[in-house]
Amino acid sequence: MRNFDAFIFDIDGTLTSTNELIFASFNHVAEKYLNKKFTNEEIISLFGPSEEVILKSWMKDYFEEAKKDYYNFYSSKHSEMVDVYPGIIEVIRLIKSKGLPLAIFTGKGKKTTEITLKFIEVDQYFDMIITSDDVKEHKPSPEGINKFIDHFNLQRSRVLMIGDSPADILASKKAGIKIASVVWDSYAKDEVLSMDSDYIFYTVDELKEFVKKNI
Repeated sequence: MRNFDAFIFDIDGTLTSTNELIFASFNHVAEKYLNKKFTNEEIISLFGPSEEVILKSWMKDYFEEAKKDYYNFYSSKHSEMVDVYPGIIEVIRLIKSKGLPLAIFTGKGKKTTEITLKFIEVDQYFDMIITSDDVKEHKPSPEGINKFIDHFNLQRSRVLMIGDSPADILASKKAGIKIASVVWDSYAKDEVLSMDSDYIFYTVDELKEFVKKNI
């Protein structure tokens, strides 16, 4: 019996191990232009708006140069710092094989989203890709989820968001959909586990078995 008709995935910490690269990319430009280094926690506290919004608030007069340096560093370091989580592409292919609508909803900007999805070779599987550049209000606003639901005329009770962050949980609940929190590489694992997710998955294999039984 199919319980879900559509799926939404986050990227960082859900599909691929990009969190350390994000921290390194921000610090690459912070050290160059601000002579300063931020802790992971300080960078995490800024998550929500796209990288460009954060950089603009930091850099002021050096924004254009810093933006270029950020993207160059982020793109060039994928081969040494980024891995797709084993088995997650099989989960995506499984959903796609059933012809179900499949989306990305991420706090990343459009450019970094394109870089990462192409690098891990999954961009072609998604029917809709919603980034922070595509919404007026970023996560934990449900705006991105609502765009997907409205576009495909979906029943909210039959849509599942899969993500690793507290913002994914809050956005899903505000949108009235189910949330599956994955904690195999969450930067906020303890906080996520303390929240009221509909489902918790500690491994990709657990998620894969769940998806098999629900599509």
